[in-house]
Amino acid sequence: MDVMVLSGVLMIAVLIVLLFLGTPIVVCIGFSSLAGILPTLDMVPSLITSAQRIFSGVSVFTLLAIPFFILAGNIMNKGGIAVKLINLARLITGPMPGALAQTNVLANMLFGAVSGSGIAAASAMGSIIGPIEKEEGYDVNFSAAVNIASAPTGLLIPPSNVLITYSLISGGTSVAALFLAGYIPGILWGIACMIVVYFVAKKRGYIGQPRPPFKEAVKIVLESIPPLSLIIICVGGIVAGIFTATEASCIAVVYALLLSILYRNITFKEVIDILRDSAETTGIIMFLIGTSNIMGWVMSFTGLPDMIAKGLMSIGGGKISILLIINVFLLFVGTFMDITPAVLIFTPIFLPICKSFGMDPIHFGIMITFNLCIGGITPPVGNILYLGARVGQTRVEKVMPHLLRYYVAILIVLLMTTYIPAISMVLPEMAGMVK
Repeated sequence: MDVMVLSGVLMIAVLIVLLFLGTPIVVCIGFSSLAGILPTLDMVPSLITSAQRIFSGVSVFTLLAIPFFILAGNIMNKGGIAVKLINLARLITGPMPGALAQTNVLANMLFGAVSGSGIAAASAMGSIIGPIEKEEGYDVNFSAAVNIASAPTGLLIPPSNVLITYSLISGGTSVAALFLAGYIPGILWGIACMIVVYFVAKKRGYIGQPRPPFKEAVKIVLESIPPLSLIIICVGGIVAGIFTATEASCIAVVYALLLSILYRNITFKEVIDILRDSAETTGIIMFLIGTSNIMGWVMSFTGLPDMIAKGLMSIGGGKISILLIINVFLLFVGTFMDITPAVLIFTPIFLPICKSFGMDPIHFGIMITFNLCIGGITPPVGNILYLGARVGQTRVEKVMPHLLRYYVAILIVLLMTTYIPAISMVLPEMAGMVK
């Protein structure tokens, strides 16, 4: 057996065994990745390479948004800001079943798009809405599942760093066209989650509340304006190009802290506790991202994805079957590899095949991005999955049964996006960006 093939097989085998033994996910990823390196490199170079990959994995400027959004969310939870926003959400959703969970979905669509990160969206909104849902009697596992399932929508709804990466690797596909193409699939993902929330909440009795009297409604709106301005400032600043998502997260921290002090709902001791809790959560998340970067590098180094792709493509068949094979393969890859390296590795492999039967590069870009976004909420390397469970103060194995129904809904939207080109192409075509 070729040494590269042996490395890939060994990595997957060690990962499966460690997962079966119940080893913490970070340890599973780290040791299995190291096992995949050893057949090709000596121990010392393997350890050095692993350390370098961890460092490079977390040494990304945009990742700074994660700890600051976590911190902002924690401050809003303790400072009484989240309560005012939730009151406004209740006013909007009214008697709709699972109103708070529906708010979580909409907020993830907004915050994810602003930050360009599903992780940042899940951390911010999970920290804000999760405790309120718990107070209202929502099951923490249900709440965590809603937050996790809807967090990746911001990777499709622009601006999206993933779509920019795809534009470069695909040979210059229009970024503007990709941004327009991502709107409808991203919104459909969110709507699919909201539909699931509706039926589950109705079955569980998570009912909304009658709309308050007019005077009380006006009071709720007025009280929500200062906290709501935080979202307006972040979104408006990024859209206008005044500051980046990372800078917006810093502004969110300062603004949330000032409001909390103004509302007199936070003490110095609580600030210290908030900083400690935020640091602990950030440390876990960053370590997970770093070790995941090792696995992505090992898979690329051993050529395992290329070998698997060639094997799948040899099956042949028409357009429908080829697209189905590609989707199944990408779903599998997405469970082990971060979305950015996966896009970089598999776009050159699959794009020529799809273009050969007339698929537009814009359409393919949305399909591969949508597909790999699902990997962020699936084990064993789903960063959003583990973050969402952590923020939701529960465990992944308890959340997974609740996530299954969301997976089904999201996969239906994936198939729609794959086989109905108009979902991705209608907006770019209306804007005259498609020849």
